[in-house]
Amino acid sequence: MIRFENLHKSFGDLQVLRGFTLDVKEGETMVIIGYSGTGKSVAIKHIVGLLEPDEGTVFVDGLEVQTLSRRDLYELRGKIGYVFQFAALFDSLTVAENVAMGVRKQGKLSEAQNRDRVHEALELVDLDDSVGEKLPSELSGGMRKRVGIARAIAFRPKYLLYDEPTTGLDPVTSAVIDDLMVRMQKQLGVTGIVITHDMRSAYTVGTRIAMLHEGQVRAVGTVDEIKASTDPIVRQFIEGRAELEPSSTFAR
Repeated sequence: MIRFENLHKSFGDLQVLRGFTLDVKEGETMVIIGYSGTGKSVAIKHIVGLLEPDEGTVFVDGLEVQTLSRRDLYELRGKIGYVFQFAALFDSLTVAENVAMGVRKQGKLSEAQNRDRVHEALELVDLDDSVGEKLPSELSGGMRKRVGIARAIAFRPKYLLYDEPTTGLDPVTSAVIDDLMVRMQKQLGVTGIVITHDMRSAYTVGTRIAMLHEGQVRAVGTVDEIKASTDPIVRQFIEGRAELEPSSTFAR
């Protein structure tokens, strides 16, 4: 469904991805974890053509993303919902107008159908129509995250990409967002990729977890397999320890 194949990406002298390879299967939620600055968000931006690789390939539904024409890339983006780290809502638009943006841009539905889609999307994230009349500045951080998810699902995408969906939220609100992500996968059948540092969230929403380290996949497996990993780098990250165990510093 989605395949990263030997992906390399640098910004000036900074090499971020160094042969990143990963398959994301249909219907699963793949969680990508890793230290800040390891290229997690950089990797998923290649899926929608926001970045082009220096080397390697990204395939979505068998299509090589970086070779697509502008028109074909636009069509592909119509299958992909993107939930940004801080929701990325337009402050000058109401919640309903924000949610309707993607649907209106596609231009396939009447205005009445657009309104129905907004209502449906808000309902799926447990927000009522009265919220649609508010401005983003009137919402809590958790509600803005929900609106960001509603906007991403309003045009019924095949894939959902979540970039740090629980960053900046308290534990209770984070748990609510996690439940929403699980529900999106079950109710809508979407294939998801979640970028996160939050291991509680990763364990809750992930079908599989991949750890990105030094530009490559260090480990990938089910939640139970990652929890049971003996890799010192993986253990340091998932346990939140400041340093590796001395005897394991050079272990692989």
